Order: sequence, then C-alpha cells, then structure tokens
Amino acid sequence: MIAVLKAGTNSEQRESLIKWFESMGLSTYVSVGEYHTIIGLIGDTSKVDVGLLESLSIIESVKRITEPYKKANRKFHEEATVVDVGGVKIGGGNFQIIAGPCSVETRDQILGIAESVRASGASILRGGAFKPRTSPYDFQGLHAEGIELMLEAKKHTGLPIISEIMNLNHLELFMDVDIVQIGARNMQNFDLLKAVGRTNKPVLLKRGLANTLKELLMSAEYIMAEGNENVILCERGIRTFENHTRNTLDLSAVPALHELTHLPVVVDPSHATGISRFVESMAAAAAAAGADGLMIEVHNDPPRALSDGAQSVTPEQFGVIAAKVRKVREAMGL
Repeated sequence: MIAVLKAGTNSEQRESLIKWFESMGLSTYVSVGEYHTIIGLIGDTSKVDVGLLESLSIIESVKRITEPYKKANRKFHEEATVVDVGGVKIGGGNFQIIAGPCSVETRDQILGIAESVRASGASILRGGAFKPRTSPYDFQGLHAEGIELMLEAKKHTGLPIISEIMNLNHLELFMDVDIVQIGARNMQNFDLLKAVGRTNKPVLLKRGLANTLKELLMSAEYIMAEGNENVILCERGIRTFENHTRNTLDLSAVPALHELTHLPVVVDPSHATGISRFVESMAAAAAAAGADGLMIEVHNDPPRALSDGAQSVTPEQFGVIAAKVRKVREAMGL
C-alpha cells in the first residue's frame, strides 16, 4: 500500500503519520519527490483502515500495491533513481558506458585497455577477477590478484571499477571495488543478494538466462530489503530456442522495466549476442530504447583472450561504438 501526501505537508505531520503506521507493525519507505511525497507501507496492511486514512487532511490518495516487489516498484518511488558511483551517475537521464575485458589477465592488459576505453568515452572499467565458466577446465580468473590489478587500473586512470562476485565469502575482497556485479547465474543466489544488500555499495544485478522481469525485480527486492537501494539492473539476453546468437537480447525489457521500476537499466550487448560484430548495432539499439547505460567487453587481442574472445571488441572498435551511441542518443533527444 502507498499513501500519497498532499503538497505542503510538513515534516512533523509526516513523522507523526509514519509513527502511527509503525505502531501497527508496518515498515515504511518514504520517497520525497519534486511534487509528491509517498509513504510506502510494507507488511500486513489489512489492519489499515483505508477510509480513515483517506479522511486525514494530509492524505491525497491511498493505493494498494498488488505486485510482490515493493521497494523496487515505481509506484513506491515515482522519480527515477540515480546511482552515484564515485561521482559517476547512472539513471535519471545520466547515461554511462561500462567497458573492459571479460577477464583480467595481466597488468599490461588491464592498464592498456583501461586507458583506451577511457579515451573513447567509457566512464566505468569492468574486469572479471572471478569467472563462472561452464567448463571446470576453462580459465577461472586471477581472483584476489585480479582485484588488485583492477584497483591499480583505477588509480592509474581514475575510472571507477566493477567486478563480479561469485561467493559471499569473497565479499571482503570487494570492499574497494566501486560496483559489485551479481552475474546471471547468481541472480537467485539469495544469500549472496542479502549479503550485498547489507552493504551500501552499488550493485549491478544481471538478469538470469531464463528469468522473467518480475523475477529480476524480486531479486532486486532482496538487495533493497536489506537496506541497499543502490541497485542497477542489467539486461544481458535470455535463453530461447534461437541458437544463432549466444542469447536473445530482449530490448523490450528496457522500456518495460522503466515502467515497472525506478531503478536504472543498462544493457550488455556482448553477452547477449556472443558475437563481436553484432555488438555495435545492438549497443545503438539499446541506446535508442532508452537504456541508462551499456556494458561492453573490450580486449586488446580478442583471438588470444582467455575468456569470451568471440564477443569482445577491440579498443578501436569500441571507439567507433561509443561515438555511434552518442549520435543515436543525440538523435533521440536523450
């Protein structure tokens, strides 16, 4: 349930109302917007007398929310959330490109790529230190050493960094990582979601291979229910009957999610297609669809990459993609 307060309601009136709700055993979620203040009620709202609530002089309207996700729901938070990553803002009209290699391999590799993508317009550096691989014989990442190399690249370039966590026992290693990524395979690892939710660190949550938008939002709710509202959603393709591309990129998820939630939505065309020559067109399409950002895999030598070389673009190709995306956004008036 949400209660929309009338314009002009002062803080004392609002706090008094919140205390009344809490006396009934309800949790409250307050969203102060430019025109409205919304109090979201979480818990057993059957005990709330809607007629009495509507009769209060400070109440403009009362609505029941049927969706199981509450804090992630746009009805609870009308204005788009802006996630601030060390001064780099995502959402609410702020568009960012996250770029870098699938896996951190060597110091020279990550430093060189970081410099290249920054020069072309990337504002956040990605790099995998822990890699979930289908085969146990494939490269699994450099682990703690990979995080250290990412931090060195951050110091060298000034770019905030993002890396994927696979196990809640590794959380201490991510204390200096700017954005913690929850990969598609861990989207419903609820213990891990709760653990990152107990931090105040921005979290990029990727949609699972076969998960609905509702399930993605429920996973975001797990993080937000623990107190962390700095969540970024990522559409990275879903598994369908089509096998020409690695996955099927669901670009309709972008406007659909913007309708359902206030959280920022970014698109990963690299994992979605699995084919580097398709990344440019899908990145442009994602920008046109209104995505709040892109996540693109960039490698200095894709044929020799230790993971996902087929979907990685070169730094030169990334520069072309970034320039095209800027033109698309300008043409769309974004």
